[in-house]
Amino acid sequence: MNAGVVALSEAPVIGKLLGKAFAQISYVGRRSGRTFSTPVNYRRSGTDYLIGVALPDKKSWWRNFLGEGGPATLRIDGVDHPGHAVTQRDDRGRVTVRFTPA
Repeated sequence: MNAGVVALSEAPVIGKLLGKAFAQISYVGRRSGRTFSTPVNYRRSGTDYLIGVALPDKKSWWRNFLGEGGPATLRIDGVDHPGHAVTQRDDRGRVTVRFTPA
């Protein structure tokens, strides 16, 4: 399913529409050492991007950015933005990944 969303986000017409809220985050897995990419929904907060993780207990990608966080690349409108991502979980269990471009 993620591959389909990524393909749509990179399509010329549909990608422009989705690009307003969708991006693709790429990172190296903390245990596997493999590079992964997944589509995410984001919003801007100053110079940072905030990525809300829906149903976080059913997903694991955001755990790569626990503690000190780690390097990642956020692809928005076909442009790669390298940076650093850190996961935060609030007292209600909501998970947000804060991405700061380099």
